[in-house]
Amino acid sequence: MSSSSRSTPHRNTKAKPLAGRRIAITRAREQAGELSAKLAALGAEVLELPLIKISQSIDKQELADVLLEFGSYDWIVFTSANGVRYFFQEFFRIFDDIRSLGLLRFAAIGAGTAREIEALRLKVECKPKRATGGALAEALIETGSLDNAKVLVITGNLNRDELVQKLEAARAIVDRLQVYKTEQVQLASDEVAHGSAAAGTDSAIADFRARGADCVLFASSSAVTSYADQAASLRLADGAKPPLFGSIGELTTQTLLQRGLPLAFEAREPSLDSLVDALTEKLGN
Repeated sequence: MSSSSRSTPHRNTKAKPLAGRRIAITRAREQAGELSAKLAALGAEVLELPLIKISQSIDKQELADVLLEFGSYDWIVFTSANGVRYFFQEFFRIFDDIRSLGLLRFAAIGAGTAREIEALRLKVECKPKRATGGALAEALIETGSLDNAKVLVITGNLNRDELVQKLEAARAIVDRLQVYKTEQVQLASDEVAHGSAAAGTDSAIADFRARGADCVLFASSSAVTSYADQAASLRLADGAKPPLFGSIGELTTQTLLQRGLPLAFEAREPSLDSLVDALTEKLGN
């Protein structure tokens, strides 16, 4: 892990609002690039601390059961952009024509998830104003189309039950299909625990422990949980700068507070752009 973690300083940043700020981000490595680029463009030094990893995880029998009934579903509901990516990765492995989706209607939990669906030239017919499972359920109920409707909810391994429970209470027939899993990246190796500078490796974790950061940004509850669970491996050295903690939205904030991490700011909307805006408002020059 340490050899591929990155510390990305940005030069010529005197006039930029985050010049001189060290910002740690905790997204999965394959998803960190967009946020890193946004921060670097504003002059920040970015430390990528991938505390979680995301991978495809589909039970083949469950997938076969869903595909046998695919034409009978009224709605397909996506609770994350990861769900969209991994579902369609499997869909296009099996089908060679997007029309195999039939007359399914699409629902998305938020703007980022909707963009992933719309990139496939598919129309999102339901998207709540607040990006939570409860709000998505309420938005679907407001369509008046759920009584005895068949709904397929695409999930990960850590999805909350609120969405499904509310849909079933509205008399929908709900099936769930898990297509990915989120896991903690284990940091407590000997190399990380003792610092890898002596080994000559480029370790953002060792850098964070040695110098700290102005802020740690969290874009998911799972990253907060990983940070809190592995606090010993992230313990700062004497003289390192203790960071503020920033959250992308209310569910992530709830987890921060539950784990005893003080919230410095929360994005107004659950998006990367809004998270960067909130950070800049808090720490910008």
